[in-house]
Amino acid sequence: MAIFHLARRDEWDAAVAHGTYEISTRGASLHDVGFIHASYVHQLAAVAELVYAGDDTELCVLVLDPGALRAHGTRVVDEDGGEGELYPHVYGPIDPSCVTEVRPAWFDAEGRFRF
Repeated sequence: MAIFHLARRDEWDAAVAHGTYEISTRGASLHDVGFIHASYVHQLAAVAELVYAGDDTELCVLVLDPGALRAHGTRVVDEDGGEGELYPHVYGPIDPSCVTEVRPAWFDAEGRFRF
């Protein structure tokens, strides 16, 4: 089952050029947090609206293959994100080859997340 990570497009493009993606979430790196936040598809809109609302940069959704991440030696662990809901956490940098799709993402006029 795929997992999803919301990213700023310019940070993703820089990561592709560099060879690894190491942003945990808006304003925080893998080094700062210790893991990269990810979501399952049913969690993505709520997370986006909580964390990225008001962000005026171009956004994208990275569709990640957990098996490919593990094959690169990166742990993916479901952990309690609060109130008992489990979220996938990626414990290491993301190799761009582990991203199966990059989807455009935005907030509509009512502030709802779309991708």
